[in-house]
Amino acid sequence: QVQLVESGGGLVQPGGSLRLSCVVSGGVFSAYAMAWYRQAPGKSREWVGYISTGGRTDYIDVVKGRFTISRDNFKSTTYLQMGSLKEEDTAVYYCQIEGRQNGWGQGTRVTVSS
Repeated sequence: QVQLVESGGGLVQPGGSLRLSCVVSGGVFSAYAMAWYRQAPGKSREWVGYISTGGRTDYIDVVKGRFTISRDNFKSTTYLQMGSLKEEDTAVYYCQIEGRQNGWGQGTRVTVSS
């Protein structure tokens, strides 16, 4: 059974940066495209971006140029580097195997506030 554990969230001022991590266990990480999602207070969970098994990435428009997804297959970990953070980036962030909608981790909370 694949398990996902996110970490790295916290409180950051507008304009700041954070790097989130997601460790995947119980499966063959290198075979998975990985996605990041977020759920802001009072809103539905939304797809933020993904990284393919070959390292190709794609993002929603509102984070393009500010967020970068990467992966380390040796560590079975995917990362979400976030920069130029805005208050509207405040959310709980989750990783997920691209195309899967169950087995969510606990997420990691990011709060952008002055």
